[in-house]
Amino acid sequence: MRPSPLTTICGLAFGLVSILPSAARPAETGRWPRFRGPNGAGISHATTVPVRWSADDCNWRVKLPGGGHSSPVVWDGRVFVTCTDARTARRTVLCLTAGDGREMWRKDFPGRPHRMHRDNSYASATPAVDEKGVYLAWATPREVTLLSLDHAGRDRWRRGLGAFDSMHGHGTSPIAVGGLVVLANDQRGTASLIAVDRQTGKTRWQAERRSGLTPASTPCVFRAAGLPPRLIFTTTAHGISAVDPNTGQTDWELPKVFLDRCVGSPVFDRGRVVASYGYGQRGTRLVAARPGEKARGVEPKIAWDLKKSVPLVPTPIAKDGRLFLWSDDGTTAAMEIETGKLLWRQRVEGSFYGSPVWVDGRLYCISKKGEVVVLAAADAFRQLARVPLGEKSFATPAVAGGVMYLRTWSHLLAVGGDEGR
Repeated sequence: MRPSPLTTICGLAFGLVSILPSAARPAETGRWPRFRGPNGAGISHATTVPVRWSADDCNWRVKLPGGGHSSPVVWDGRVFVTCTDARTARRTVLCLTAGDGREMWRKDFPGRPHRMHRDNSYASATPAVDEKGVYLAWATPREVTLLSLDHAGRDRWRRGLGAFDSMHGHGTSPIAVGGLVVLANDQRGTASLIAVDRQTGKTRWQAERRSGLTPASTPCVFRAAGLPPRLIFTTTAHGISAVDPNTGQTDWELPKVFLDRCVGSPVFDRGRVVASYGYGQRGTRLVAARPGEKARGVEPKIAWDLKKSVPLVPTPIAKDGRLFLWSDDGTTAAMEIETGKLLWRQRVEGSFYGSPVWVDGRLYCISKKGEVVVLAAADAFRQLARVPLGEKSFATPAVAGGVMYLRTWSHLLAVGGDEGR
């Protein structure tokens, strides 16, 4: 399964690495372009998302033409989300107006039912979006599909990437990076990483990989002063891999750190790359790695690791030297990302597949039963609110233009903005 879990980094120039001064506050934008937003960090600088709300406070709530676990993505006033008919395996891509939830268009893709984990769905991977198009990925045992539509729902290109072998089904999300769309096609069958031209869908590079347990993690781009950008992938077969986004060549790798499935996605801060794996219904090990650099002969190393209360599906938040963990069983924690020092650990009611997002000093995460739990993103535990959504949810919130978009199994709703305070 996915976390619902991972969609685009806009205008990334691979040769340039910009580091914002610590005192600067990035502006809130109307874009949430991939799973967990810009670079998969799950961070928004919106100030108009409420701590708590009622059904009457929602900007809008719409019924979707199917169910699913994927998360919404947003681009300049348009919200894109996928859903499915669980009986026929039909997949639907839906575009709504951000302001009022009005349907702009929908596009259906016929499917064929196949076996997967009971908690997975045919619409689990989150789309990616940029100024040119929407990028989608799904897989059946017969074929991995990567395709693009334009913002009006018209076909741009479609790629078939061969058969797919997984005991749990598909879940990893595509990302758009610069002029590329990147998909981790790690699996038990023929595995690879692939980057295609976002305009044409033609292969720019493809890197063969060892087969292993099929992950559901979605990559991010590691950026740090003095180091070139690197795509970070996590799998059982390769551990943590850092790949040159221009060529697909592996720069460094920490193998044999994960003995089972990687479901949550990697994050980074303060020179630490953090990733985890787990078995069954719980996380087993979380690793904080110091990156390597082949050009300088620097080998990656494990700075610290954690084997207690580790998330399996939810992806952590890494911000301002703090790492916030939200485990499947509701155990939450805050740590120093550089040292692994535990600041607090507290269990909240509920179980979780969705990942937390950071908004204005708060953490928002949706329980599997469909309740938004809000915590202070601070050095002391504080629960601020619990807001019921009325339906189960395995998805992760999206935040764009000061508005939070929340997806349940068969509904999408919006809260916040100028009228949401």
